[in-house]
Amino acid sequence: MIKTILQKAKRQSMGVSDAEAVGFSRGGTPKWTHLETAVRTAVGGYHTVLDDSRIDVLVPRLEEVNRDWRGYAYEGAAMGLTGLDCFLPTKSRFLAYVEGPARHHAYMAHIGAGEALARLRRRPQNFIDKLPHPVLRWLVMDGFGFHEGFFRPDRHIIGQKIPDYLTAHARRVFDQGIGRAVWFLTGADVDDISSILNAFPAHRHSDLWLGVGVGCGYVGGISEQEIRRLQHHSGQYERQLGVGAAFVAKGRIQAGNLVTDTATAAEILCGKSAAEAAAMVDAGFAAVTHTHSPCAYADLQEVLAGWIAPTTSSTGKALR
Repeated sequence: MIKTILQKAKRQSMGVSDAEAVGFSRGGTPKWTHLETAVRTAVGGYHTVLDDSRIDVLVPRLEEVNRDWRGYAYEGAAMGLTGLDCFLPTKSRFLAYVEGPARHHAYMAHIGAGEALARLRRRPQNFIDKLPHPVLRWLVMDGFGFHEGFFRPDRHIIGQKIPDYLTAHARRVFDQGIGRAVWFLTGADVDDISSILNAFPAHRHSDLWLGVGVGCGYVGGISEQEIRRLQHHSGQYERQLGVGAAFVAKGRIQAGNLVTDTATAAEILCGKSAAEAAAMVDAGFAAVTHTHSPCAYADLQEVLAGWIAPTTSSTGKALR
């Protein structure tokens, strides 16, 4: 009884209400329902931590989530554990989680950590600098940007603001999170996505489109025809769209939850099967992780972009 009361109190003081979580949705269509499910599953993982953060209790509950959606639950749980680390910094619950039971969901877990830092108004760079993986740690900044775009769109999407304390490299990854937030907020409407991104300054387009590629590949929810129209809209940034799709193909295969939407996005946007796209990402990791570059994530994306063939030439002639 007392435990139930405490759990309820935690959810009321620290939780995310359903109204806040899916307030972006205009509802009434399968596409909006798909996006709502993704957000609700992530919030559910977060609330699971608030109920009981012990790993031996937490992980079995996460594993009960449908395989296709399970990555979102692991993302939400990472958000909760990172929040606890901020309030009770006696140990790194997040690091124990991402190097242990969440290692196969490492991509989503790092994103969840960034969402927690944004929610708690913590500057993310110090947290990022303490993480061991030179590439994946930057997904924390992606999650930070996604949270700000998703929950504060007036400031960061309509107002196009970027926190002034971010480094040049951090700003780029922040924008990738913004691109993924646009995927949700538009209801994955490819025409609206293009219009919103085109309103940003040109120097931000590359990273925004890469974030949209992540949304398309991981979140999905659109038809093959719509993916091809999105690719057409991306114009000179179609390689970045493909990089996002390749990266999440690797993430889903690693987590054992590859879905049809991810495979279709890889085939269209990368010109490869999901397995081939994942292998390309593995080769990219091998090419950059030994360099110890502080911008290893950007280095990886540049390598991958060079390995994705465009669908059209500069003259508009189809290449693949």
